[in-house]
Amino acid sequence: MARLKGIAMIYQIKIALDGIRPPIWRRVQVPAEMTLAELHEVIQLAMGWEDCHLHEFQIGHDRYGVPMDDDFGSDLDADEAKVQLDDVVRREKAKFRYTYDFGDNWRHTLTVEKILEAEPGVAYPVCLTGKRACPPEDCGGPWGYESLLEAKKHPKDPRCAELLEWAGPFDPEAFDLDAVNARLQPPRRPPCP
Repeated sequence: MARLKGIAMIYQIKIALDGIRPPIWRRVQVPAEMTLAELHEVIQLAMGWEDCHLHEFQIGHDRYGVPMDDDFGSDLDADEAKVQLDDVVRREKAKFRYTYDFGDNWRHTLTVEKILEAEPGVAYPVCLTGKRACPPEDCGGPWGYESLLEAKKHPKDPRCAELLEWAGPFDPEAFDLDAVNARLQPPRRPPCP
């Protein structure tokens, strides 16, 4: 963790999924010295994604991610596993972007709301609050998600019923803070195969 006068520093970050109304968001507190790769894991677990797709961070004009090969990695400015959060985001109110699943193009805006001293006895990362369930994976981005929500309003329509069957049980209003925090604590789930 980052140290300032011997005190570990914590970033309070709001993670908001762009292009969705009503909003889907989480408020988390994370160690300032975590790597962007570790922050990626926190975002996945807090939001409820399955971590089965590529992703990247955009901070200013720089892009950070997992260098996969020359086709993908050549456009990145740095490997996210080698960059600490407090090296690239240094102030409150700073905003940056996280994109998950380049096909569905789930864009998230991350805002550093506060930089705080760590509280003794608190296991970081921690989710403080949030609203609404994460969309199902591979539902087609914000536009496909909107279609899914519309289908929930007309479940007897054959076209809607097919979409609802594909999505499975899904409550867009659900948010379980205890379940999110349980996922954030070790041992964490293995990555998607």
